[in-house]
Amino acid sequence: MKFTKYLKISGLACLVCVIGCTEDSDQKNQRVSFEVTNDLDFKRGEVVSVAKTELKELLKNHQETSIRVQRKGDSVYQQLQWFDANGDGVNDELLFFAEVAPKSAAVYEVVIDSLKSIPETDVKAYSRFVPERTDDYTWENDKVAFRTYGPDAQLRTEEHRENGTLSSGIDLWLKRTDKSIINKWYKGYLTDPMFYHRDKGEGYDPYHVGGSRGTGGIGVYENDSLYVSKNFVSYKTISDGPLRTVFELSYAPWSPYKVEETKKITLDMGSNFSKFEVALKSAEAVPNYAVGITLHEKKGVYKIETDKGLYSHWEQIDDAYVGEGIVINTKVVDTAFAKITEVKDQSNLLIVTKPQDVLTYYAGFVWTKSGQAATEKEWEVMLSQKVAMIENPLKIKIID
Repeated sequence: MKFTKYLKISGLACLVCVIGCTEDSDQKNQRVSFEVTNDLDFKRGEVVSVAKTELKELLKNHQETSIRVQRKGDSVYQQLQWFDANGDGVNDELLFFAEVAPKSAAVYEVVIDSLKSIPETDVKAYSRFVPERTDDYTWENDKVAFRTYGPDAQLRTEEHRENGTLSSGIDLWLKRTDKSIINKWYKGYLTDPMFYHRDKGEGYDPYHVGGSRGTGGIGVYENDSLYVSKNFVSYKTISDGPLRTVFELSYAPWSPYKVEETKKITLDMGSNFSKFEVALKSAEAVPNYAVGITLHEKKGVYKIETDKGLYSHWEQIDDAYVGEGIVINTKVVDTAFAKITEVKDQSNLLIVTKPQDVLTYYAGFVWTKSGQAATEKEWEVMLSQKVAMIENPLKIKIID
């Protein structure tokens, strides 16, 4: 009897063990943990990516739509984005937003959950073509917003019709809300053309581009002249967010060198800087490519730090201040200077670079009313931190 009883208890124990081990195994197969490490001495909030191949076990029996991301210890799922990095129609990366304290690491868990949805949000990275106001292309995130102009706006200018804009410069929209404003502001424009030129508490558009480079437009500088393209002639939206928006703008051949230009622009959540990857080729050899920041009425203060790859401008617009900046690899820069002239919209801070097939740089800004920076010094710190972040990307690895 004792022997039989012992066997029954052992069998039950084994059964419990099998069930427990199976549950542990199932749970493990439903979750992958990633450690995100920040080696720098300031807090960082950035979009990070995980290769889809790292999640192959999770995706064996589940769809991409069942994937969720949460910070370890949190019960709320956060925004994520599947991203097709090479344009072949198949997703290659999972993107999520990581916040990591200085000189620290944070753990994020990728889990399977097809029952609980990711919360909807209007705080996102986003871009689109805007036919309702001629043909702008506009992009934004929780920090900043930009726009530039298409062929209809160019034609309207050339034909002396209303709502025309002839410029390949990069315009800035000053926002002081983390929510998406593109659709709201353009909807307001339809009934009130001055809608987004007045600040109703979310920000407005007082920034003038004209024929200047705005913040991040390019050209060829030669014999004291800057050759530039006209408006973009075509666009391609690669991703409209919610964590990373990517698109391309193509331009008709320009300058005596017949430069063919395609801008690939990326804006991530949490960043004040758009990344520009400008593909360039020309019929004749060009002397250089120059990136510019408009100096407007020449009342602001500019700073050139070629040894650091930093170029900045700080100016008053209405009752607040705007800091604009370019961050670029020092190895591609030949020289930089302020081109000052009395010709309207032609005073620019110019960063003259060596000719290359793809010119990469970051262009961004801050508005003091956004609460992101209050002084020129704080803007310079943001620029320096951007350099450090580019040189020291967040490290991510599987930990179980």
